[in-house]
Amino acid sequence: MSELYIRVAEDENEEPMEIPSEDDGTVLLSSVAAQFPGACGLRYRNPESQCMRGVRLVEGVLHAPENDWGNLVYVVNYPKDNKRKMEEIDAASAVKIKRGFQKTSDLIVLGLPWKTTEQDLKDYFSTFGEVIMVQVKRDAKTGNSKGFGFVRFADYEMQTKVIAQRHMIDGRWCDCKLPNSKVCPDEPMRSRKIFVGRCTEDMTTDDLRQYFMQYGEVTDVFIPKPFRAFAFVTFADDQVAQALCGEDLIIKGVSVHISNAEPKHNNSRQMMDRGRFGAGGFSQGYGSNRGGSSASCKVSLI
Repeated sequence: MSELYIRVAEDENEEPMEIPSEDDGTVLLSSVAAQFPGACGLRYRNPESQCMRGVRLVEGVLHAPENDWGNLVYVVNYPKDNKRKMEEIDAASAVKIKRGFQKTSDLIVLGLPWKTTEQDLKDYFSTFGEVIMVQVKRDAKTGNSKGFGFVRFADYEMQTKVIAQRHMIDGRWCDCKLPNSKVCPDEPMRSRKIFVGRCTEDMTTDDLRQYFMQYGEVTDVFIPKPFRAFAFVTFADDQVAQALCGEDLIIKGVSVHISNAEPKHNNSRQMMDRGRFGAGGFSQGYGSNRGGSSASCKVSLI
């Protein structure tokens, strides 16, 4: 019988490989194992019964069904214990690889000095590890820095290390954070407006504008009248606004608390209490210019 090739696959749905037969039409198990390590036999699906049938194996030699291999695809048999062990090893390796490799993200750098360039930013963060991207956000018309930028590392471990600490860049403390849009990408676009609680009456709109401009372009500052111990600041970039939420900042020697701006229909008393007491729960002297009166005032939000 002339030499022929039989089609062998590891699974019925996979592309088969041709294995050479011997001169007498048999196939050596060693020939199969050379291409499929650990193989201990072959099986095939009977065209009539659609059941799987095993190929006869005698002393390491596989014999064709009814002396004809035909045009069937033969599937490799593995020892059950060996196959289970291999699958467990593959699964464990996949988990290890997944844990060992985590994709890095763009980090937002807040509070950059106006003079800081992209090269300055790269030089600083390169001390932590390989930097693959830096960007200083600038005004499209003037070209001036907006006071914040972005950096991306090649290594996830370095990214985690950078987020965990504050950074002195060109003489100013800066914060490096993961933008909220990266934390929850499925959430809708966030507001560019922040709520500034625990304000004092000597804080003006110019004071707040000048302070928050160090983080990014400020498009609006609003202090309600009569004074209610809170204010609203709106940024041009929503990422800057969201990065500041939850922070306690010092403005004119006073600790103010930053949070998301509440919708207009929210309870006005709750909003007023947030401004008066903030997260720390202490009064900022609300009503101090009213002769110490403890009388309550009815207010409504703009």
